[in-house]
Amino acid sequence: MPYHLSLIIDQLSKYLTVIYLKTIESYPLINNIFHLTYAENTGAAFSMFSGKQPLLIILTLIIIVALLFYLIRNLKTDQVFLKFSLSLIIGGALGNLIDRIRLNYVVDMLDFTLINYPVFNMADVFVVSGAVIFAYTILTSSTDNSVD
Repeated sequence: MPYHLSLIIDQLSKYLTVIYLKTIESYPLINNIFHLTYAENTGAAFSMFSGKQPLLIILTLIIIVALLFYLIRNLKTDQVFLKFSLSLIIGGALGNLIDRIRLNYVVDMLDFTLINYPVFNMADVFVVSGAVIFAYTILTSSTDNSVD
């Protein structure tokens, strides 16, 4: 998935969340298990660094630039999973960065009420999924290049 596609999905889901959920706050898709809940997060994961938007913006920009350089450097390789994982991470990071710059908070909506997990968004899904795929790709590529 190119990073712009994950960015579009993230921003569209946040737009729809603001339009349809902000006034009702929460809508149970599976009652007491999974809800769509409007939330504003001024921090990072699990609300860490809450209220430190300038720091989060700078760190996110540095990470995005570094990952873009790494992606560009590997564009001509046949490492599909590596490029896919980087695109997911970049798209998700850009999605939350846009919110931080534009709104001074990140719009969250995915709420697993069954396990009392913090509310998160599609950008978070893309970043975490991309990071898992990236780690898997890096760990398995080192074994692929081993000498027999």
